[in-house]
Amino acid sequence: YKRQVSTQSTWGELVLKEEGQEYALCVKMLGNGRIEAACFDGQTRLATIRGKMRKKMWVNMGDIVLLGLRSFQDSKADVILKYKPDEARILQKQGEIPESVKIVEQDPGAQTEGWQFDEGDGGSSSESEASEEAAAAADSDSDDEVNPDDV
Repeated sequence: YKRQVSTQSTWGELVLKEEGQEYALCVKMLGNGRIEAACFDGQTRLATIRGKMRKKMWVNMGDIVLLGLRSFQDSKADVILKYKPDEARILQKQGEIPESVKIVEQDPGAQTEGWQFDEGDGGSSSESEASEEAAAAADSDSDDEVNPDDV
């Protein structure tokens, strides 16, 4: 039988920090299961996503996580738990997380991280830039031909 693995120890309860733990905001994804986390105690730490969470719960930029601090390395920590946006709002209301932190509502289908789209009138400057880019792309298309002597 396949055993069901839970990434959170209790499903109904909200897990609060204990001694040796700290809440943090994921600032940057570094790859290989590592993130740069801005802890709410004022420090930025390099955090490793623990093996139990790696493939089961994805950590993204802007997520609120619970870190297990290392007593022997203050600049490094381990991601113990990822909070869902509604759980993070409850933590804010309880005063565990500062009110100034913006909780990002992640849409699983939308991958627009780092992109901003203007849905306004569409000014003439953006149209002229787009036409210049199109002209540059048309010029580069003629360079796509490969000459066997050049290779």
